[in-house]
Amino acid sequence: MNVIVRDLRPGVRSDAEGFAHVRRLVLPYLLATPESVLHDLAHAHPDARMRRLVAEEDGEIIGTAQVGVAHDSPEPGVGSVNVCVHPERRHRGAGTLLARAGEAHLAEHGVRKVYSWVLDEPGHRAFAQRHGYRASRPARFLRLDLARTPLPPLPDPPAGVELRTAADFADDPRPLFQLDAECVQDEPGDVDAELGDYGAWIEEYFRHPMLDPELTSVAVADGRAVAFSVAHTDGRAHYQTAMTGTARAYRGRGLAKLAKSHSLHRARAAGYTRAYTGNDAENAPMLAINRWFGYEICATEVRHVRELP
Repeated sequence: MNVIVRDLRPGVRSDAEGFAHVRRLVLPYLLATPESVLHDLAHAHPDARMRRLVAEEDGEIIGTAQVGVAHDSPEPGVGSVNVCVHPERRHRGAGTLLARAGEAHLAEHGVRKVYSWVLDEPGHRAFAQRHGYRASRPARFLRLDLARTPLPPLPDPPAGVELRTAADFADDPRPLFQLDAECVQDEPGDVDAELGDYGAWIEEYFRHPMLDPELTSVAVADGRAVAFSVAHTDGRAHYQTAMTGTARAYRGRGLAKLAKSHSLHRARAAGYTRAYTGNDAENAPMLAINRWFGYEICATEVRHVRELP
């Protein structure tokens, strides 16, 4: 059968279900639900020029591509194309069609440098190389069996520090936005990012359907939010740390570990059995924290880059 590539149709539930299904098959350590797929598409910043592409064969979605411009990067002309193909539907040309369609879309909007996350496996690396991508920096996926792995004892907050949840900031999330904006600037990676649009952040992140406000822990000191561990859940058994960070002036005090510890303990008490997180391979402090909790590396991705002609 012929493979076709088209845009995901937001009004067709089966499209979002198929998109999320392929993503989970290829990247089981990244949470994906139909609701999150539709939310990301509906609330993306207009300057991101976001598209969600699907490859279809005989009416079945067999591949996906997440495409967008890095609008929040201070470097112009940067974008990304991340392709996933159903493990049992490969070698049909779906990946190539998705990659080329995504690159063409980005080129139309001035992108000249395209990044793509590629699993550190022979077939995936070979695919990227054939399509003109060169390897950049790696990142680790980590997994924790919350049902069977004992967590370290829950620490008490140090003097002057109070533990709250994101739910406590529901009426005024701006302190979390300010903390997130500061932490994002210091994340290691190929593409820098700057958060400046509070309204867009509210819609895209704070109202994300997988954000669990009760499990997202926030350390407060001196009247401000100074550290947090953001929890995403899929409504079933899986918990994912979307972000852990500390304000610059409060680093070195163990507050990120404190926030994440409280979040993980509450997640286990709520019945979540599997926890995931991801770290840049050079982010030694967070990798050390996650090893302390008992996380184990379960996969590696390598960011690749291609310069468009």
